[in-house]
Amino acid sequence: MRRDQFLKSIAALAATGAVPLSALAAANVKMMIPANPGGGWDTTGRALGKALQESKAADSVTYDNKGGAAGALGLAQFLNQKGDPNAMMVMGAVMLGGIITGKQPVTLTQCTPLARLTSEYNVFVLPANSPFKTMADVVAQLKKDPGSVKWGGGSRGSTEHIAAAMIAREVGVDPAKINYVAFRGGGEATAAILGGNVTVGGSGLSEFQEYIDTGKMKPIAITSATKLKGSAIPTLKEQGINVEIGNWRGVYGAPNITPAQRKALIDQILAALKTKSWAESLEKNSWTPAVLTGDDFGKFVDSDFASLRATMVKSGMV
Repeated sequence: MRRDQFLKSIAALAATGAVPLSALAAANVKMMIPANPGGGWDTTGRALGKALQESKAADSVTYDNKGGAAGALGLAQFLNQKGDPNAMMVMGAVMLGGIITGKQPVTLTQCTPLARLTSEYNVFVLPANSPFKTMADVVAQLKKDPGSVKWGGGSRGSTEHIAAAMIAREVGVDPAKINYVAFRGGGEATAAILGGNVTVGGSGLSEFQEYIDTGKMKPIAITSATKLKGSAIPTLKEQGINVEIGNWRGVYGAPNITPAQRKALIDQILAALKTKSWAESLEKNSWTPAVLTGDDFGKFVDSDFASLRATMVKSGMV
């Protein structure tokens, strides 16, 4: 019997309780990363894959990077894995924003919510050779000539894009006039910032931390309500800009998997989150654990989708 046929047979038996769900753990997990290499989703997916193997929840993990349209291209490809009990897809708030702004023909309701993993906040940075020094400098130029300030970050609808529009609105600038340059992945955005090809860049703190530490980027604001522990980066609110927005990342399963298969995947993820390698990833990337699973995670996604859409409508993005 071919391996794929064997795995399907095991999955079917597990769904009926004929074999323990742990029998599924030897399968090869297929991890869809709906972004180009080098960004937050890529880092998250590979960290989770390593932890799945360390916990013995997966025998092996293969990765498929498919960037574009805030993850919608990867999501569309992932939908083809209908009924696959070994398929996972990394996603997060950015995908929700992309679906809203892009009016994509695919939606997350077609997949199976498994678990929210982490949360973090976005940081805005300047290239090391920037003539600006602070967010106040950026805002002054934004008010003078909105189009001259190039905001660089992830896809349209990403949390850094939303934050930039919110900043514009808060300082009295029409959000529709901001010059936002969207990149397909964190690696591309980072290269543009380091090269001075954008005025200000935005992304999760974890993606910029090493460049901040080495002086290649200058942090000017973070989107949290208060300063992060051990960080001197000022919040937008501290600087008189009433903007706060967070980012989170999670995992979805394929469409039409059974309840038993869904539980098996969630159990595998929870086992992975207890490993040493995952703890190291949390610390290294300044991720905050934000675990939420199953239907509770699905309800959270629905609520956050509605909240993000309302914010984007208010900011003139949709």
